[in-house]
Amino acid sequence: MSTKLALSAAANLRRIVNDNYLRAHQGAAAGKFVVWAAIIVPLELLHGFDLVVCVPENHAAMCAARGVGAQQCQKAEAAGYSMDLCSYARIDLGTALAGGEGSPSMGQPRPNLLISDNNNCSLLVKWFDAVQRMSGAGHFVIDAPFCYQPQRPADTRYLEGQLRAMIRAIEGLTGQRCDMDKVGQAMAYSDQACALWKKLLSLAQSRPAGITAFDTFAHMAPYITSLRGTKELVDHLRLLVDEIELNMAMGKCPVPDERYRLLWDNIAPWHQLRAMSSRLAGLGANIVSATYTACLGSLEGRIDHYPYDGGDPLAYLARMQNFSVCPHGLELRARAMAALIERYGVDGVIFGSNRSCKVYSVMQMDLQRLMAARCGAPAVMIELDHADGRKYSEEAAFLRIEALLEAIDAGRTMPAA
Repeated sequence: MSTKLALSAAANLRRIVNDNYLRAHQGAAAGKFVVWAAIIVPLELLHGFDLVVCVPENHAAMCAARGVGAQQCQKAEAAGYSMDLCSYARIDLGTALAGGEGSPSMGQPRPNLLISDNNNCSLLVKWFDAVQRMSGAGHFVIDAPFCYQPQRPADTRYLEGQLRAMIRAIEGLTGQRCDMDKVGQAMAYSDQACALWKKLLSLAQSRPAGITAFDTFAHMAPYITSLRGTKELVDHLRLLVDEIELNMAMGKCPVPDERYRLLWDNIAPWHQLRAMSSRLAGLGANIVSATYTACLGSLEGRIDHYPYDGGDPLAYLARMQNFSVCPHGLELRARAMAALIERYGVDGVIFGSNRSCKVYSVMQMDLQRLMAARCGAPAVMIELDHADGRKYSEEAAFLRIEALLEAIDAGRTMPAA
């Protein structure tokens, strides 16, 4: 049985995200320079300028979470874009082609500059190229080496040089100078936010857990917008952590009869947050951790907070450029996943084989084998698309998930060897 916890942080989340999109449209209307930046771009550096900053992946996820992902995808498909492309790209391209119609935020203001990277998504650069052709905006690409092992010092220096070039490019296009004092303040706020984020995740270590991974999917939203690097984000996460700790002190938790503790591997299934969490809770199952949210604020292959030491922001941001899961080799991903299984007392793993994110999904069969060998964790793989609900079958997914729960039960009744 699921217990829905009333949190004022939930209302605050919607308010700050909606206000952020409103400010973006207002700023663009007032003539501000508009940057579309990919999720992995170090947004803290952009706080050194007076800009409107939009994160297209965040907009697409919001559309999917609010039930309009498929309809926005269809607008891109009607213009000739393949249904096999990432649903994030199709949502944003479809929204742009429709002039913002159908989007909860009326889309995003037309960009003057696009900033992408090639280490997190195999399609992202081409997606932004398509927006470049539609808008005439410039396009700066951060070239980040893939990490088969922890980032090498030479790669850190290479990335730092590109971040300096990005700053110069923005200065040249806007006529502004980057205010490094403002960047330093944004870095301090981001570091506080990351520390609070890790504290939030730790609340799932209790039995029963004080949160579900679905809570973290929802509340990561402001972190992947221009709210990253602001006091507003810090205040929101502090409110969230305080409210959940208070609920836990009163004996309240989202899955009180929690019998199965699960790990999720892939991007959040945005169109299924409520339906999947409720159905899992009805089975006594709780996804207590997710690789997608555990990577925020961590180095590759690790799950703990990598704190900012107050030094050179560019050196730190270059070192953190590979924080997300997709740029990691198999061993790094396995190392982080095994650490999550141990820390959160995970009974089994759900791998979401994602039609839209091939990079995230390509190693999952190997990871499934490695987690069984190293951690004894049973696992299943379900088919889905993170933002296009047309590529997901709830019944087919739960047929496999319920088989996983049966396997966990069988493992508990087997006599020790």
